[in-house]
Amino acid sequence: MSDKRKWVPEIMYEDYEGMTEGIPFIQVPVDKEMPDILFVFGSQETGEFEPDDEGEPQPIVEMELFQYACMQYLKNELDVTTYDKVRLCLGLQPLNEAVEAGKKASEKILNKVQ
Repeated sequence: MSDKRKWVPEIMYEDYEGMTEGIPFIQVPVDKEMPDILFVFGSQETGEFEPDDEGEPQPIVEMELFQYACMQYLKNELDVTTYDKVRLCLGLQPLNEAVEAGKKASEKILNKVQ
């Protein structure tokens, strides 16, 4: 594991018409690599309220910490069977099936362009 992956990134967004089409991105500095794991809090209102300092009802919010791992780093470090188990847990196809599906999708696109 590289120390170049240990830094706090800023998750950025752009309009849907931009280069990333609305998918969040991280600008990685020249001397760093993409972090191997991201920690993100998810917040959700409970439906309950409690009064603030002025007595006004404020929603109660629960915070939960989530971790997101870089699939490329997992692919590089895990054997194929274990990596496919991770993919299946995430609702993805096993790698060889995903590669085949990707090839077929690319062929359809190329055939429409020609």
